[in-house]
Amino acid sequence: MGAKGNVSLDLLPFFLTGIPGLEAHHGWLSIPFFTMYIIAIVGNSLVMAVVQVDHALHEPMYLFLFMLAITEIGVSISTLPTVMGILWFYVRQVDFDGCLAQMFFIHTFSCMESGVLLAMSYDRFVAIYSPLRYTAILTWPRIISMGFGITLKSVVLMAPLPVLLRQLPYCHTNILSHSYCLHSDLLQLPCANTKLNSILGLAIVLATFGLDSLLIVVSYMLILYAVLGIASGEGRRKAFSTCVSHICAVLVYYVPMIGVSVMHRAAKHASPMLHTLMSSIYLFVPPVLNPIVYSVKTHPIRQGIVTLFSCRREFL
Repeated sequence: MGAKGNVSLDLLPFFLTGIPGLEAHHGWLSIPFFTMYIIAIVGNSLVMAVVQVDHALHEPMYLFLFMLAITEIGVSISTLPTVMGILWFYVRQVDFDGCLAQMFFIHTFSCMESGVLLAMSYDRFVAIYSPLRYTAILTWPRIISMGFGITLKSVVLMAPLPVLLRQLPYCHTNILSHSYCLHSDLLQLPCANTKLNSILGLAIVLATFGLDSLLIVVSYMLILYAVLGIASGEGRRKAFSTCVSHICAVLVYYVPMIGVSVMHRAAKHASPMLHTLMSSIYLFVPPVLNPIVYSVKTHPIRQGIVTLFSCRREFL
């Protein structure tokens, strides 16, 4: 295509889409979306604060929960500016580099979340299979190394995506189908061959979410085998009950992701609102539900939140 068809990257804007068909109701829709952001950010911040201030919670399980809360706050903050900008002020335009940056942070934090969920499944396996050596195996240095490794892996894998997208010419109408920038969405816009980008994106998905989910399943197969080896029924119940919160977190994270993937491939002609709804569930629901689930199902976290507020009231 001639030079007229390509737009300079310095001038190229992208246009985000709100909720198709409900543009006239953005003001009302901003209330539940903003409420979800508040719950996600405040809820996960409370979990982090409780784990940080209560030395009794400086154990592997709660340190991994601290990491999970960081990733969920990261995902929420990554999408918040554009989502609320559209719903409150109908600001749909986002500059090219800003869109690439948002895409990078959304996918990086999502990848980190998947890695932390895998680490938490390993934590539960060690706690049930070898409880007497639990703290000896999962020491502070090893937990810190695992957290650093998850972060480094996520950053290294996602870094090439915006770099490669920036090299491509864009000459179509640059309208994205969500209120935030996603790699799969951006791949539809260049007027050049995006095969390399698609292959790389698929390889990253398989190496992160695909491998992580497979290893989580293997971990729970081993956990189930270890639980069934416990002699007493009460012991089996107590052992497996320690996994309930993590199982909920895994389901809340992976079920919407699978739904989005199936929708993207098998229901391309479905209503745009349905695609938007599924993507919103995938990004917004886990950060909202996980702190609630862990607060309800995990007594030390629930008690820690109560103590934290009690201490604050006494201080005031």
